[in-house]
Amino acid sequence: MPIMSNNLINRSWFKERLGQGPILMDGAFGTVLHDRGVGIDQSFDSVNLSNPALVAEIHQSYIDAGSDLIETNSFGANYFKLAEFGLQSQVDKVNRAAVTIARRVINDAQKGTLLAGSIGPLGVRLAPLGRVTFAEAAEAFTEQIKALIMAEPQGVDLLIIETMSDIKEIEAAVSAARSLSADIPIIVEMTFTRDDKTILGYPPDAIATHLAKLDVDAVGINCSGGPAQVLRLVNIVRQLAPEMPVSASPNAGWPEQMGGGRVAYPATPDYFGGYARAFIEAGVNLVGGCCGTTAAHIQAMRRAIDTPGDSPYTVSEVRFVRRPGKATVAVSERPTRLAQHLEQRQLILTVEMNPPKGVAPERLLAGARMLHEAGATFLNIADSPLARMRMSAWAAAYLVQREIGLETVLHFPTRGRNLLRIQGDLLAAHAMGIRNLFVAMGDPTRIGDFPEATDSYDIVPSGLIELIKKQFNQGLDKAGQSIDQPTSFVVGCALSLTPKNIEAELKLLRKKVEHGADFAITQPVFDPQKAIDFLAAYERAYGEPPPPILAGIKPLYNVRNADFLHNEVPGISIPEEQRERMRLAESPQAEGVEIAREIAQALRPYVHGYYFMPAFGRYDLVADVLDAFHQG
Repeated sequence: MPIMSNNLINRSWFKERLGQGPILMDGAFGTVLHDRGVGIDQSFDSVNLSNPALVAEIHQSYIDAGSDLIETNSFGANYFKLAEFGLQSQVDKVNRAAVTIARRVINDAQKGTLLAGSIGPLGVRLAPLGRVTFAEAAEAFTEQIKALIMAEPQGVDLLIIETMSDIKEIEAAVSAARSLSADIPIIVEMTFTRDDKTILGYPPDAIATHLAKLDVDAVGINCSGGPAQVLRLVNIVRQLAPEMPVSASPNAGWPEQMGGGRVAYPATPDYFGGYARAFIEAGVNLVGGCCGTTAAHIQAMRRAIDTPGDSPYTVSEVRFVRRPGKATVAVSERPTRLAQHLEQRQLILTVEMNPPKGVAPERLLAGARMLHEAGATFLNIADSPLARMRMSAWAAAYLVQREIGLETVLHFPTRGRNLLRIQGDLLAAHAMGIRNLFVAMGDPTRIGDFPEATDSYDIVPSGLIELIKKQFNQGLDKAGQSIDQPTSFVVGCALSLTPKNIEAELKLLRKKVEHGADFAITQPVFDPQKAIDFLAAYERAYGEPPPPILAGIKPLYNVRNADFLHNEVPGISIPEEQRERMRLAESPQAEGVEIAREIAQALRPYVHGYYFMPAFGRYDLVADVLDAFHQG
């Protein structure tokens, strides 16, 4: 049965207020409490009872910074969350205290600041993914919301159901709120992972269309990543639910683990200020901050909102892909760092790394960390190089990205994979956040550890490039069936810049480009002039520049290494002058590094970057070459 709120603000008033201009919300609460000494092993909500002065001080800081709306310190003040601290019997008391503290600060400030009741997720999974029923979830939300609405002497003005990842849980919360009040304004906000999906896998288009059908007054995105991602996602919401007011409260970037168990957020107040204008220009009605933001961030946003001018940041484009027999899917154009480097012609320095031969990844990660510190911008993870048995390349790539934080390029050979396995591996790689691929034929099994292993394949590299770019990236498998959501792979192809048959190599490169290749990685270059001549020949033949080129650079190890590569490895020819230098060098490794530097320097005006191939796992020699790029 609905209850009578002691607040005069209603949905009609709220709609009218949104029409008058943007509302600036507050920033993080838990982050600031933690910075003020509240441990993460404590209930932040219980601070309403143990230290109300601290809670009031934080509210005051946001009002002083210019917030038009502040939220109660009640994000986790529900039965299930408080039960983790043995406080499940204190739900009513904690929530009423949250309202009383915030309302007192608002009244003292005399600025007409709105008060929203913060309602976070329950911290449990609803059936069928968990054991909590819809009715039990609604009961928990009802208990919390009733306390927020009925707090004395005046309850909250509106409700914010935030940081949600489960649509069913949102429905339970909204159902609970509407069972108590038909006229209190409700904002619902979802949170997304780096993958632009919720933790439970909901894409932004499904969220936008579903939430717009609920009996709420605004929908939006909070938490998630930084402003760039949230701006991209709210753009989807705006396009698919144009009549619904939208809110946006991003984190201050992705959190970084610091020493002593502390977490830091990289986005500065000035950065947030620039994005405040971008949100308003994109049609966002309510804007604020989430984890990692402070009063300084809100103050910068206030200045930006109140100061006329264009934002330095623009809304990312959104493409809509129609799936067979299904609704149109909105896909945000969230380019990988590699895609951004290619588009902006930023120098790319990537190094080939081999996965471990066993289950221990420590040496791989140690090498990756050293290369990252030396200045590598990406790392290529080879797949069974020389047909030698090693850890799955996409598992190794995932570990590098997770542990080192450096984006990888996954080698994806077609040899030894049938169409079923190819497509399954592509889905697995995408799900693990691996979006950059280097498609090649791969080494024949006859030269490796298991020469008797099956060596067949169903598709050649140019065909696989086309499958990825023109089907998977459009949401379709090889048979034209839906894969639920388009992938966003960036795909590179193999190339020799000094081939024996120049005409054949030119035609093959052209075919790969027409099939969708975004860039090319070359075999080791030892004759830069021949490589430059090849690139010029492509432009003459086809009337346009070749795709972005990452030139292969392989520091020679010693004269035996140079002679072996020249005489026994197909496609590699090392000029006599370089082999003689290696033969006469007092320090062959240092000479090999110097030759590599000279080749890279000669190619610099013609290529987008370099693909370094260390000899015998000597990543330190590659690091010596990388040093040259950071010494000017």
